[in-house]
Amino acid sequence: MALEPLKVNQLPKALSLRKIIGPSFIILGLGLGSGEVILWPYLTSNFGMGVIWGALLGLSFQFIMNMEIERYALAHGESIFVGFARKLRWLPIWFIFSTFLPWIWPGIAASSATLVGHLVGFEQTHYIAIGFLILMGLILSLGPVLYKTVETFEKVLIILGVPSIFVISVILAERADWIAAAKGIVGIGEGFSFLPAAIPMATFLGALAYAGAGGNLNLAQSYYVKEKGYGMGKFAGRITSLFTGKKDEEEISLTGTAFEPTEENLSEFKKWWRNINIEHFVVFWGTGSITIVLLALLSYTTTFGKGADTASISFVISEAQAIGELLIPAVGTFFLIVASLTLFGTQLTVFDATSRILSENIILALPSKLRSSDIPRMYYFVLWSLIGSGILILLLGFTQPLVLLTTAAVLNAMAMFVHVGLTLWMNMTLLKKEIRPSALRILLMVAAFLFYGGFSGFVLVDQLQKFF
Repeated sequence: MALEPLKVNQLPKALSLRKIIGPSFIILGLGLGSGEVILWPYLTSNFGMGVIWGALLGLSFQFIMNMEIERYALAHGESIFVGFARKLRWLPIWFIFSTFLPWIWPGIAASSATLVGHLVGFEQTHYIAIGFLILMGLILSLGPVLYKTVETFEKVLIILGVPSIFVISVILAERADWIAAAKGIVGIGEGFSFLPAAIPMATFLGALAYAGAGGNLNLAQSYYVKEKGYGMGKFAGRITSLFTGKKDEEEISLTGTAFEPTEENLSEFKKWWRNINIEHFVVFWGTGSITIVLLALLSYTTTFGKGADTASISFVISEAQAIGELLIPAVGTFFLIVASLTLFGTQLTVFDATSRILSENIILALPSKLRSSDIPRMYYFVLWSLIGSGILILLLGFTQPLVLLTTAAVLNAMAMFVHVGLTLWMNMTLLKKEIRPSALRILLMVAAFLFYGGFSGFVLVDQLQKFF
């Protein structure tokens, strides 16, 4: 569709830090179930705490890239995908395929179902996963305002889950475990530095991508900034439910609104920028770092070198059993419940983010017959198409959660390489020079671009060598 030029308006007054807390819970929730609960604990249960530096590096890179994504939405009041389409008309097609292909695999839902199946003694867990997918679709379809539904869900899970994991970890971890964790943060492992020789590089790259949201899902942060009404996002509407939302309550604008670089506007932008940086650093990087290290430490304490089954998602069950034996069985059961709910919440948030990305890019890629007002209908069409595809994959027998997760994660790492470069290029060319990234931010974005690109290339060559 043809894009209208940016409107011009006054930048709204910056909200206080307390009032802007929210979007980072969603982006954190996107990573909790895949990276924090599964992939990094899986790696530490098999190779020890010496690999945990990679999780903190991945989180740090994602903090920088997320803030550059937020910068664009804050300044222009439109999603970053609209900005990309302003630069290159064919980019929506790339984002459709690079979002759909990695996230069609329902590995996170399958993982949650595996844990629930163990709790209730039901072995055909793919049927539980199918039920979960349908339930997620209903939750997203019936919440009156979509953003509030997702934000509330993730806030509750994180506020309840993170302190629980902290308490269990503190009780169970011994002094030697904490020392191993401290060494692992700087890349010192048991008999290796940074990477053990036997580590599967595809799994490690996938874990790096999932130390946070992963893939194109980082770009969905621009939606949450816009729908929260930050900066120029105040002039954009929100997606409301087709079934329970109030009719005509929200008028959605696909194209955004810019502000003139007056002294007053630039002063307010600095306040917005400071507050959203603090919010994202505390919630996303701070909470994410604590959670990922504690979950990895808990896995290391209970399963590493103790003959537990760590070859698949079963290591989480082995971990829960060890917790139950060391404390009381009820605590092990509680851990499995928290883990399964976290995974459920992550898959729910993934469906929301991917449906937003796909629906908007489909409208951007198609002829001008579709308008901004068609976004809600397109969103729910895409949502239920993704759910139907996930059900089909499970019915066809692709039910091993770890394989599904690793496949999706490697594809997402490659997608991140592309969008990091595009985001930096766009912010340096579309934004007014007064609000462009600083030299330090540019350097860090270039480092992330080279890191994900180099690692993706290495893994691709490594995987091809296995076939030839």
